[in-house]
Amino acid sequence: MTTNTPAETSITLPDGRPVPHLTGDERAMLESWLDFHRATLALKCAGLDDAQVRTTAAEPSTLTLLGLVQHLAEVERNWFQRVAAGLDVPPLYEDGTGYTLDPSRGIDEALGIWRREIERGRELCAGLPLDHIGRVAEGPVPGMEVSMRWVLIHMIEEYARHNGHADLLRERIDGVTGA
Repeated sequence: MTTNTPAETSITLPDGRPVPHLTGDERAMLESWLDFHRATLALKCAGLDDAQVRTTAAEPSTLTLLGLVQHLAEVERNWFQRVAAGLDVPPLYEDGTGYTLDPSRGIDEALGIWRREIERGRELCAGLPLDHIGRVAEGPVPGMEVSMRWVLIHMIEEYARHNGHADLLRERIDGVTGA
């Protein structure tokens, strides 16, 4: 376990994931929870090969770890770049959801794309206050306004839900559970 100064309070679990802040500023707490869930997804993919991350958990579902990584790259792009920053950027993947697998795209490429989307979102949103308003451009409620706070909370929820899926997929692949 690593501990920094009390102001930073950066603690990591033995598996390397950051423990979300237990006290402090609201923004730092929200971002630390999001970072924890991002690290959990990466951990679920660690040590697996391209064939393994294409394994589904249960029929009729076609959900895979590779599809989840691609989907969450799309989600990062959508909420931080399109909604919060107001950019007009195209989807990353052909289907716009990320779930469809391309036989030529493996886990290393997908994780690289996902990490780039995270970093770009961080860059664009670093200076935005929690009360900053973004606008949903398309989807079931186009024009809906949401705050940066709402986007961060939604992203924590999105990752938490999909990490539950990732846990089941990983258990199906090699029996690894937890985290």
